[in-house]
Amino acid sequence: CARFQSDPRESHLTAVKRIFRYLKATCNIGLLYQKSNDYKLIGFCDADYAGDKIERKSTSGNCQFIGEKLISWASKRQTTIAMSTAEAEYISAAKCCTQLLWMKYQLEDYQISSNNIPLYCDNTAAIHLSKNPILHSRAKHIEIKHHFIRDYVQKGVIDLKFIETENQWADIFTKPLAVERFDFIKKSLNMMEISD
Repeated sequence: CARFQSDPRESHLTAVKRIFRYLKATCNIGLLYQKSNDYKLIGFCDADYAGDKIERKSTSGNCQFIGEKLISWASKRQTTIAMSTAEAEYISAAKCCTQLLWMKYQLEDYQISSNNIPLYCDNTAAIHLSKNPILHSRAKHIEIKHHFIRDYVQKGVIDLKFIETENQWADIFTKPLAVERFDFIKKSLNMMEISD
């Protein structure tokens, strides 16, 4: 909504009111972190293809876990316009990969090594694109900066895997969800009501 401050419309006011209703209803929700010795990195990525109705840009969403603990998450509009769902998902996977690599190198400072890090994506075309070292004509329009994920998949550092959409936890960062789905993902992320 901040993009429209110079020329706001009635629809923007409605959106801001909806955001405030959401914030008011969720102010007592927090993340639960229990003690654990599980330091396995896991990532989830998703994209909402052309979700921005004005510029037709997609939204990338991703979240990263150490063990069962949600450590990092992001939701951001992509800077380029994706030509397909596969491209939008591929760009989202690349963004998630950068965060997982940063976390991997941070853990290595504590002598905790991670290889073959699972990164879950619900788009098989994006997964195939990351595993194919030959750049096909259908992918040559994707910016070069997103193709680095292929190197890490080939080296075995990142293992891009398929996950069913119903188990895709990054959905919460890319699109509006039905209450049941929102509550399911919220529970999966260890988000719960905090009492005063």
